[in-house]
Formats: sequence, structure tokens, C-alpha cells
Amino acid sequence: MNNNFKRYIIFWISQALSQLGSSMTGFALILWAYTKNGSAMTVSLMSFFNYVPYIIVSLFAGSFVDKHCKKKIMLVSDSIAAGCSLFVLILSMGNGLQIWNIYLVNFIIGFMNAFQGPASSVAIGKIVPKEKITQVSGMNSFSGNVVSVLSPILATALFAMSGLKLILVIDLLSFAFAFCILAFVLRIPGDTPQKTDKESVFSGCADGFRYLRENRGIFMIIITMALLNFFSRLTYENILSPMILSRSGNDSIALGIVNAVMGIGGIAGGIIVSTGKVKWNSVQMMYVSAAISFLLGDIVMGAGRNVIVWAFAGFAASFPIAFINAGQMTILYQSVPEEIQGRIFAVRNALQFSTIPLGILLGGFLADYVFEPFMMAENPIAEILRIIVGNAPGSGMAVMFLCTGVTGALFSFISYKQLERRF
Repeated sequence: MNNNFKRYIIFWISQALSQLGSSMTGFALILWAYTKNGSAMTVSLMSFFNYVPYIIVSLFAGSFVDKHCKKKIMLVSDSIAAGCSLFVLILSMGNGLQIWNIYLVNFIIGFMNAFQGPASSVAIGKIVPKEKITQVSGMNSFSGNVVSVLSPILATALFAMSGLKLILVIDLLSFAFAFCILAFVLRIPGDTPQKTDKESVFSGCADGFRYLRENRGIFMIIITMALLNFFSRLTYENILSPMILSRSGNDSIALGIVNAVMGIGGIAGGIIVSTGKVKWNSVQMMYVSAAISFLLGDIVMGAGRNVIVWAFAGFAASFPIAFINAGQMTILYQSVPEEIQGRIFAVRNALQFSTIPLGILLGGFLADYVFEPFMMAENPIAEILRIIVGNAPGSGMAVMFLCTGVTGALFSFISYKQLERRF
């Protein structure tokens, strides 16, 4: 193991702890906002104000990342995010925190993440040997899922005991640790600013799209991943919880078990990928894994009627995600020239994540106004579907899972056949 990779492991651990602190803060702010006014729309707007600047700014952040020191970009981005947490802490201590303050903070964090994300991705490509990219992707998936499992549990317990302030302090302490590791331990080879003529903010975006137009295989991967994100967000982001609660008699324990098992599935997938012993090629890792996730995850989730089946489906849905991410990152690092990786990663982020807000909003609309009323009506198709999903409340949302399972699996298979010979 070379010194750079050892340093990266230390950096990875520090970032995972910082992400845990930030995720705990995000969850605690949701708890605070919901207890303040009881509005689900408030929670949705918190996500909206985080996603929108990230998507828009990502289109133009790439050339800036390519031309400037990646470590400095990450340090500044993380510092501003920490400043937002400090701002919330000060307002909270003075009992002056308002909902609009959180919207503003989320907007700023989304803006900075548009720079931090591609800078971090490019830095990984400079630090980590190419043969270990898949392993590193598995490590990141593992830590991300550990954070997803632990942060709601820890945030809920700490929020109940001491409110928002202690969680914000923990967030700031985790940031300080990660900042020191990034500033004084991590070394990024060749991380020097490029001296070039001044360009407009649109030039980097144009360069990114020009590269994708000339490299159709990479472009097809990004677009297919964006569509797979859309299918998954139609259901898992905001339909899973109400469906399970509706079909279980509002059993919050059942919902907690399913969410926990989903996190465990992601952790297990990340561990396996991080061993570096997966024999599939990158295209198989992406699309065969996605098809398995939709078939065994979505379809079984929709057809299930008890917590055991739902937990199995949750594990099956989340386990392949680490393989999907690893396959994509391996192809990108191997195919995209290092000097324009910032632009490509930024444009990729904008394209792939642009479908998530649409999926979230459309999923809620379809559940409330299309599928639930359809399954309550008397018609031959609904009667056939009731044989599979039952006729209790939530059956319409269950049918949505069946639809995304079939559509997502079919789309994954078609994408695999189109791309298997390109890489």
C-alpha cells in the first residue's frame, strides 16, 4: 500500500465522520422544522432549496474546479458549510431560528456542494491508483450507508435529550477534525492552478457537453443513470414510508426495520466492492446490478404484505447500489482525461441529479391523484392488480413499485445491451 493511498484512507475516515455530523444536523433540522409547524411541505422545500442550486451551479463549476487547487476548493466549501452550521447554532441559542433561515442555509450548502463534489472526485483520481478506483468506490458506498443508518438514530436520540444545539456542536467538531486532516495530512499530486486566459462561466459547461457529444458512450452512461435515478425517486424517496405505514396499520416499527435493513444492504454491498475482488466488468456492475435492484427490490416491495418481505426487498434494492456506483466511477476515471475531469464530473452531477426533484414531485402526485384512486375504483385492471398487491390502503403505491420494478429492469437490460461493446 503506497503512502498516498494510506493518506487517502485517513482522509476517507475523517470525511465519513464529518458526513455523519452533517447528516445528523440535516435530520435534526427536519425534526425541528416538522415539530415547529407540522408541515410536510416544509420538509420538501428544505430538500428543494438544497438540490436546485446544486444542479444549476454544477453546469458551470467544472472549469473552475479544473483550473484551481482542488484542496483549496474543498477547504473553502467545507468551511462555508461549517459556517452555516455555526450560524444555525447561534440563532438557535438565541431562540431566533426561523424556517426561512434553514432554506437559506440549504441553498448555500447546495451551492458550495456543486464545487466540492467535482473537486473531491478529481482529487480521488489524482490520489488513488487507477486499479483501486473500484475499491475506493466501494469504501465510499460503505461509509455513506453507515452514515445513512446511524445519523437518524443518533440525531433522534440526541434531539430528544438536548435539542438541536448539541447536534450542531458535534457537527462542528467533526468538521474541525476533517478540516485538519484535509489541510495537513492529505497531499494531492499535481494539484496546482492552471494558468490560462480568462473564460466565461459558460465555457466550462460548453467544454463538458462538447466532450460528451464526442464520446457518446460516456454520455449514454450519464443519461441512463439519470433515468434510473428518476425511476428510483418515483418510489423510494417519498412513497416507501407512506406505503408501508398504510399497508401495516401505521406500524412505525415495521418502517424502521425496513429502513434499517436497506442501510445494512448498502453497507454489505460496499464491503464486497471495497475488497476489490468483484469479477464483473464495469458495464455489468452498473446495469446488471440495477436490473437486480429493480426486480428483487421494487417488484417484491410492491407485492409484499408484511415486514419480512419488505425487509428482504429493501436489502435487495440497496445491496447492488455500491456496484452501480463503482462501475460508473471506474469507467469515468479510465476514460476522461485528468485535465478536464472537473468539467465532466460537474456536468455529470447536473444531468444525473436533475431528474431527482422531478421524480420526487411526480411520485407524490401520482400516488395521491392517480394510483391510489385507480386501485379504489371498480375496473378490470384494478381487480387483476389486487390479486398481487391486495385491496387495502396503499395498494396504489404498491402498484407504483411494480411499475418502476418492471420499467427499471427493462431499461437496465436495454442499456446493458447497448453499452456492453463500448467499454
